[in-house]
Amino acid sequence: MKSIGILGSTGSIGTQTLDVIDALPGKFQIKYLTSNQNTELLGEQALKYKPDIVCIAMEEKRGELDTILTGTDINITSGRNALLEAAGRNDVDLVMNGLVGATGMEPTIEAVQAGVDVALSNKESMVMAGGIINGLLKKHSGNLFPVDSEHSAIWQCLTGENIDQVKRIILTGSGGPFRTKPKEEFSQITREEALQHPNWDMGHKITVDSATMMNKGLEVIEAHWLFNLNADQIDIVVHPQSIIHSMVEFVDGSVKAQMGVPDMKLPIQYALTYPKHYHADWVNLDLTEIGELTFEKPDFEKFPCIQLAYDALEEGGTFPVVLNVANDEVVSAFLHDHIPFIQIPQLIAEALNQHEFIENPDLDTISEISKWTTDYIHEQISTFA
Repeated sequence: MKSIGILGSTGSIGTQTLDVIDALPGKFQIKYLTSNQNTELLGEQALKYKPDIVCIAMEEKRGELDTILTGTDINITSGRNALLEAAGRNDVDLVMNGLVGATGMEPTIEAVQAGVDVALSNKESMVMAGGIINGLLKKHSGNLFPVDSEHSAIWQCLTGENIDQVKRIILTGSGGPFRTKPKEEFSQITREEALQHPNWDMGHKITVDSATMMNKGLEVIEAHWLFNLNADQIDIVVHPQSIIHSMVEFVDGSVKAQMGVPDMKLPIQYALTYPKHYHADWVNLDLTEIGELTFEKPDFEKFPCIQLAYDALEEGGTFPVVLNVANDEVVSAFLHDHIPFIQIPQLIAEALNQHEFIENPDLDTISEISKWTTDYIHEQISTFA
């Protein structure tokens, strides 16, 4: 039985991870669960799965969780340091990092330093500190299993292959809810419209990232670190049906693609059960029912976040850190109706241009640049109030 800790168990990835575990009885033991602030759901999960530890990151929510779990022997912890301590436990076989945004980076590093394998949904970890994390993986002999559907697809396509024989990888994306919307109408986009993804059921932040196509840009940077490929070896293709999750083209011109229905439980399960494929009762792929698969070039003019990400990868250093943190902040501002949709790429570009570049940032520098970026974006957002 594999022991697992879940960071962000009440979020979209966390709850779907528990769905996968429920569908594979007897194969997993849950050692800890964490949530940012959802005490009600975390309490329900704790009562059902009986982990050793639960952690609520917002300390002011601790009392609510204490009440829910009164009479149990579950160890209740709270606060950011407690979350990092849970992530750094070495008595688990695998950590699922389902945290959202830049806050997921430090827990990834804690788990890697503990020598524990990490199933990584938090792409921001690699965007901000991919070089550092890769170094730690080598030092501590750990493994990182990608959970993003695109990177999971590439991972599966590369199994048994030589990375030196790869010409390029092709990340597919649905194009989001505004693929066919004229750019002239972007100024009228509402929060509700941005959250209506045509194919995937995801959390709010990543759904907005899909709407701006920043999600695809961040995936390019993540792929660079996961698969040791240059920017010119990582292409994007818009694939509205979301059936082909990504492709690998080899130097001889052959192409391997990984396919499946658009359901995050598929890459989650593979990360949990690697290297085995276990039977699952999820919806099966029926190509005759789908009828056709179509592909388009991404529109870099309509979705400037893609180019911002490619540029940040080429520049390196602190550029991806600023890109990531600025995106976190502006998406949050958009979701709270503080800025319009069209300001998302504009504010990110401003932060990238204004920051003081550092070529080889360590973790302290990443923290400092992250704080600078947060403060800068907040200052800019205040002008919209």
